[in-house]
Amino acid sequence: MAKAAKKTARGHKQDRARVAGGQKHEVAYEAKKSGRSASAVKKAVKKVGNSRKRVEKRLGR
Repeated sequence: MAKAAKKTARGHKQDRARVAGGQKHEVAYEAKKSGRSASAVKKAVKKVGNSRKRVEKRLGR
């Protein structure tokens, strides 16, 4: 009998600290939060990487 996988919070904090530029829902969330367009968010991710702090700083928050 296979053991059920144990659910943990491991990885959640790191995931929230990143913006996945290829995931529409994450780009849309960041765009709405910053008041900028989705393409501006994607450009910011390309320019400064996927760190949420850097992306928000780049978007002028």
